[in-house]
Amino acid sequence: MTDDISGAAPADLVFGDRVAGRLYTDPEIFEQEIAKIFERTWVWVAHESELPKPGSFKSTHVGRQPVIVTRDRKGGLHTLLNRCRHRGASICEKPKGQANGFTCPYHAWSYGLDGTLRGIPYPDGYEGVVDKRDLSLKKLRTEVYGGMVFATFNDDAEPLEEFLGDARPWIDRFMKQGGGYPIKVLGKHQFKFSGNWKIQLENTTDGYHFPIVHRSWMASVDAETADMMSFMKDPEAITHDLGNGHSVMQMVPEHSDLDADDGSEALQGRFDHLVEELSKTLDPGQVRKLVRAMHGTGFNLNLFPNVSMSAAFFRVLRPVAVDETRIEHVAIGPDGPPEVDLVNRERLRIHEHFQGPFGFGTPDDAEGWDRVQRGAQGAPEMPIMVNRGLGREKPSPEGWPTSHVTDETGMRAAYHKWKQMMSDD
Repeated sequence: MTDDISGAAPADLVFGDRVAGRLYTDPEIFEQEIAKIFERTWVWVAHESELPKPGSFKSTHVGRQPVIVTRDRKGGLHTLLNRCRHRGASICEKPKGQANGFTCPYHAWSYGLDGTLRGIPYPDGYEGVVDKRDLSLKKLRTEVYGGMVFATFNDDAEPLEEFLGDARPWIDRFMKQGGGYPIKVLGKHQFKFSGNWKIQLENTTDGYHFPIVHRSWMASVDAETADMMSFMKDPEAITHDLGNGHSVMQMVPEHSDLDADDGSEALQGRFDHLVEELSKTLDPGQVRKLVRAMHGTGFNLNLFPNVSMSAAFFRVLRPVAVDETRIEHVAIGPDGPPEVDLVNRERLRIHEHFQGPFGFGTPDDAEGWDRVQRGAQGAPEMPIMVNRGLGREKPSPEGWPTSHVTDETGMRAAYHKWKQMMSDD
C-alpha cells in the first residue's frame, strides 16, 4: 500500500486511517509544526507545586523557545521568554530556584519576576533613546487548570479551559490520587531519543504494544500487579477521543475514578508494611485511599501536543529536531503530613522500576521509538498505519469516539488535531 504524496502539503499527508512516513522525517514539516502547533496552542510548562511561593521559578521550553515560569510577590504566575531585551542573552540558566528577579549577566539589565525592566546600569547614553516601559521581557499568556500550568505565544488562542474541553474531568480524576491531599512533584529525570516527537505522542495512547514491549517488566512484578495490567482482553478497557487532539486510554477501568470505591477491592499484599505504618497515625479510610492509589490512576491522559498524565507521573515531550526529542518524566505524589513521606518513598520506587532511567519500561519504549525513526527513513511513500480498531469504533454515551484500549483511537484523535492546525494559515 502506497500513497502518491509528491508535492503534497503537510496537512494532506494525514488520512483517516494512516499518515505519511514523511511526517517523521521531513525537516520542513518539522519547522512548520513548531510554528503552527507549538507556538500557536497551549503548551504545558509546569505544575503549580513546582512554584510553591513568591520568587519561585522554573526554566523550561515552549517548543524550542526557552522560557522561565515565575511566581510573583502577589502569587501570580508568569511565563517569560528567556531572552534579554538588550542583546538577546539568556537571563537565567538555572533549572529552578528562588529569586527576587533576574539580571542579564552580559550588561546587567535587570527584570522583575513579572518581566518588567527594572534597571539599566550606566544609563547615560540612553536618554531619549530607551523607555524602560517598552522593554519588558516578552510575556506569554499563562493559564492554569487543576494545578497544571500552560502557556502560549498566541494571544488569540481560545481560553485554556475551552482548549482542554472534555479532558478536564479526567484531569480532575487524575488529581484524586493524592488520597485526599493535593498533588506535588516529587522528582524528575530527563532523557532524549533519536526520533520524531509524534512517535512518543503516539506511544502514550498505544495499549497494543504493552504486553509485547514490556514483557520483562510484567515478569518482574508481583502477580497482583501483573494481573491488574493484563488488559488486552478486558472489554471494559477502552480509549476515548476527547476532542482537540486529547485522548484517554483506560487500562485499569476500576481505578479511573479513585473516589468510586465500595471497599470490596482488597489492597495489594505488597503494601501490607505500608498499611501497618500508616495505620499508627491515620484513620483506616485515609490509609485505604493512599494505598489504593499507589499505582496512580488506571488511565493515560494524552493532552495535545506535549504532555501526558500517565498512571502516576507526567510525561512531557519537547521537540528539538525532526529526529530528536527530549522527554521529561515527572514523578508525583500526595502533599500531606509527615506520614505521607512513607507513601511517596514507595511511589518513587515504583516509578523508578518502570519509568526510571534504569527501569524496565523507559529503555524498552525508547528502543522502539528509535527503531520507528530508523525504519521510517526507508520508502517514504509507504504510510504509517493508525487504523487498528477503526471498524469497531463507536460513540460513547458522551459522544466520544471510543474503541478498545489496544486500538489507535487516540492516535487518530491527535492526527485529526495535527491536520487541523497544519491547515490553518
